[in-house]
Amino acid sequence: MGRKINNLLLEFARLHRFLMRFFREVVSPPFEFKEIIRQCYEVGWKSFPLISLTGFIVGFVFTKQSRPSLEEFGATSWLPALISIAIVRALAPLVTALIASGKVGSQIGAELSSMNVTEQIDAMEVSGTNPFKFLIVSRIVATTLMIPVLCFYVAGIGLFGGYLSITSKDDLSLLSFFTQVFESIQMIDLFAMVLRAVVFGFTIGFASCYVGYYSSKGTEGVGIAANSAVVASMFIVFIEELLIVQLLGFITPLIS
Repeated sequence: MGRKINNLLLEFARLHRFLMRFFREVVSPPFEFKEIIRQCYEVGWKSFPLISLTGFIVGFVFTKQSRPSLEEFGATSWLPALISIAIVRALAPLVTALIASGKVGSQIGAELSSMNVTEQIDAMEVSGTNPFKFLIVSRIVATTLMIPVLCFYVAGIGLFGGYLSITSKDDLSLLSFFTQVFESIQMIDLFAMVLRAVVFGFTIGFASCYVGYYSSKGTEGVGIAANSAVVASMFIVFIEELLIVQLLGFITPLIS
């Protein structure tokens, strides 16, 4: 029991050291702008097909499932307002984070673990390159920047899916739909979406890089790192979602 507690404390100490090193390296030159841009392309552009399909389905299905409940009260005209608040405030950042955890998180974890197994990271240190800045900082910055961008895109494509679901039963123009959508969205809703997206993006990058960077040697370590990156990212994202909901519940009445 004492050994387990000791190992847990050592893991927390390594996490703290890893986090502090990131904040130190991210503000100190030289800056790896080319690598950051390349990672933004890997995280953002290559995720568009999967993100597009998922966002559209979420918006369409959520609207379809919400209609019967509103029909009981004769309030189907509230559908645009309902889906706009739900998608913008909660569904868009959460769905984006979960998809990115599976696709981007596993990729980062497996890539860094593979480089660790083949001793490429050690070779970079010997050659005078800072592997932490080149490999870790660039990936965490990329996920922190691109997840909010993908989140806004998911919100847009999800609202479009909701519009198509509504027009399958009701006669509603696209202009009228988005007019009701934007009338329902407040600044606190956009703030909540951006806050979630930035926090989730940093979490996915940090957890995936940490798992991959400190993966065990051997070919099994690559698979374990990829799986651990996904599980850790999703688990922490759900914990953060719970905390952010509580925080916004405290802040919203003060702003209103």
